[in-house]
Amino acid sequence: MSGHSKWATTKHKKAAIDAKRAKAFAKYIKGIEVAARMGGADTSGNPALELAVSKAKKNSVPNDNIDRAVKRGAGLTGETIDYTEILYEARGPQGTALYIECLTDNKNRAASEVRVAVTRHGGSMADSGSVAYLFERKGVVEVAKTDGLTEDDVLMAVLDAGADEVLNEPDVFEVVSEATDLPAIRAALDQAGLEYNNDDPQFRATMKVDLDAEGARKFLKLADAVEELDDVQNVYSNASIPAEVMAELEDDE
Repeated sequence: MSGHSKWATTKHKKAAIDAKRAKAFAKYIKGIEVAARMGGADTSGNPALELAVSKAKKNSVPNDNIDRAVKRGAGLTGETIDYTEILYEARGPQGTALYIECLTDNKNRAASEVRVAVTRHGGSMADSGSVAYLFERKGVVEVAKTDGLTEDDVLMAVLDAGADEVLNEPDVFEVVSEATDLPAIRAALDQAGLEYNNDDPQFRATMKVDLDAEGARKFLKLADAVEELDDVQNVYSNASIPAEVMAELEDDE
């Protein structure tokens, strides 16, 4: 979700990890296909494709899969790739909101599957615009934490590139900027020699809703069910699970 799952618990079974890995691969493959369809198969003349391929490789997508995706997207295999981006809005437990980003070749299927997943897990679909206003489009880059690297070090590297703030998260430093400043942020991090990932535009909640243990359990089931859908690329939410609630959930496992 938002490219990664903020609300995911830290303990997972191997099958769940493998499933998420496969879903992540599918997401990067779709990105490559769309970029190749829009600008052709030559990365040197298609910056969007070059970026999509770079992200896929950085996230360990096999080269054979990448090559096939480029050819499919560019129409070199005789297949027709035509994806449509759709945003769905939903409500979850305790006043939470979900903004669901889909990339699909079948709008009717996507709409039906999202609706079933949401309603079956205690949520409800929301009217257009009733959730969207709770989010803003931002550029987000995750910088890997390494020995000796501080929040100030990251901030100094990206400040002149347009960064709004650097957040010290448990596993990474998050650089937040306007979505249009992402290329400059990437360039600044490359120049500073800092490793980064999940460097995409995201919808970020302008205000968070803290959940108690009961609400968090319900929300996690809802969010996971939606995330697992093949057409869903990202799930954004204003849900926040406090550390003490997360610890309680982990004790349940």
